[in-house]
Amino acid sequence: MVIDDSKTIRRTAETLLKKEGCDVVTATDGFEALSKISDHQPNIIFVDIMMPRLDGYQTCALIKNNRVFKSTPVIMLSSKDGLFDKARGRIVGSEQYLTKPFTRDELLGAIRAHVDDGSEVSPEGEG
Repeated sequence: MVIDDSKTIRRTAETLLKKEGCDVVTATDGFEALSKISDHQPNIIFVDIMMPRLDGYQTCALIKNNRVFKSTPVIMLSSKDGLFDKARGRIVGSEQYLTKPFTRDELLGAIRAHVDDGSEVSPEGEG
């Protein structure tokens, strides 16, 4: 799942992941994401930090406080690369922090590192 208020970021991530055979669900903010998370039960969630209504930290905290989804990996996405932002992401329970613009390999690397459902995702030429 990709949660970002930027249509460009959502489309970019969705395109990259679909090319690798992933099913991708997108949401424009935390409120929309929460209902989609319970409907689709994603294996991993990429969430932007700066969003209207519910920001990424709040969204991550809500996911991690839900007994059903607390083990779902959450990867924070941000254009900020500050130590404070990364630390705050860890405090609310995120597994990783990617700085925008992210690369295909960073997205796939996060999936490989945190999703172990047997559906191996590897870039061409590896694995």
